[in-house]
Amino acid sequence: MPLMKESVTLYHGSNVKVEVPEILVRGFNKDFGYGFYCTNLEKQAQKWALTKRFEHVVSVYQYTIDEKMNVLSFPEMTDEWLDFVVACRRGVKHDYDIVEGPMADDQIWDYVEDFMDGSITREAFWVLVKFKYPTHQIVFCTNRALKTLKYERSYSL
Repeated sequence: MPLMKESVTLYHGSNVKVEVPEILVRGFNKDFGYGFYCTNLEKQAQKWALTKRFEHVVSVYQYTIDEKMNVLSFPEMTDEWLDFVVACRRGVKHDYDIVEGPMADDQIWDYVEDFMDGSITREAFWVLVKFKYPTHQIVFCTNRALKTLKYERSYSL
């Protein structure tokens, strides 16, 4: 679901309070590449936080939409979404400031991996994910994009 308002509340789940978001380039390649990942679904951010060791913290931000940003938005899972996720997971870089769309949860990610390694066809992928309900993610891929986020508060679970 694309963000259409001027300002939107976003959430980030972690094991620490994140007052100053950063783009950390480490670990495995992610759905939409490296960046600072948020969601507009508070419960999803809480789930992200609960997967972390030690502390479980949700940070809350106001995102002010800047029409000058280079934004790629996927309202739903499509062939274009799948191709973009596969490319990002393979380490292909892109030039977007912000990318938004469905998130491949663990089960959907298993199917993405099967598609990537040729174990299943594109058609089989769509049959398998037909009744899966992806969640939402928005990734801030550039420092310029991070400036559109204003930290509001954090809370522990």
